[in-house]
Amino acid sequence: MKRTNFILNGFLALATVLVFAQCTDKNNNASTTSNVAPVAGVAGSSNMKIAYVEIDSLLTKYNFWNDLNEAMISKEENIRTTLNEKGKKLEAEAREFERKLQNGGFASRERAEQEQMRLMKQQQDLQALQQKLSAELADENQKNSLQLRDSINSFLKIYNQNKGYDLIISNTGFDNLLYANPAYNITQEIIDGLNARYTSSTTKK
Repeated sequence: MKRTNFILNGFLALATVLVFAQCTDKNNNASTTSNVAPVAGVAGSSNMKIAYVEIDSLLTKYNFWNDLNEAMISKEENIRTTLNEKGKKLEAEAREFERKLQNGGFASRERAEQEQMRLMKQQQDLQALQQKLSAELADENQKNSLQLRDSINSFLKIYNQNKGYDLIISNTGFDNLLYANPAYNITQEIIDGLNARYTSSTTKK
């Protein structure tokens, strides 16, 4: 699994975060001050305040997510090294078994069968270990994606208390947003805020 794969997994965690619903207190104010239906249209109201965030930029510049990715890449490399070392050792023992078998190096047929069974058991154990480590890596990657989602979601709630956006949309290339005025792009603002909060949290530890 490459670094980009870990980053792409983050898109799933952000898919629901950045469709930011109107604040509760704004909804309450709207319901008490007016019963007139909003003007029909794309935004639903001429007063709706909207912004968007470029997800690819956010994921590559958010230090918290980059640190999680670095840890995952390091863990994956350690797993790959462990499995490769065990695999090479098993291959060497298998070759030695074949050599001894062809040259009559075993005292009896039973002894040769015992050695063969031992090697087969090692192979099964290695396959089980590979599956176990791969599952653990996938679970941790899922947890990281949830952490990313929660981190951004909690920040947006605080951020929007002063900004008052009705909707914050995610932009992943041409997947969601075909065109938008760059004036509505708040990506760097969100990145700066997230990184400032992350730096503050790490210095307090």
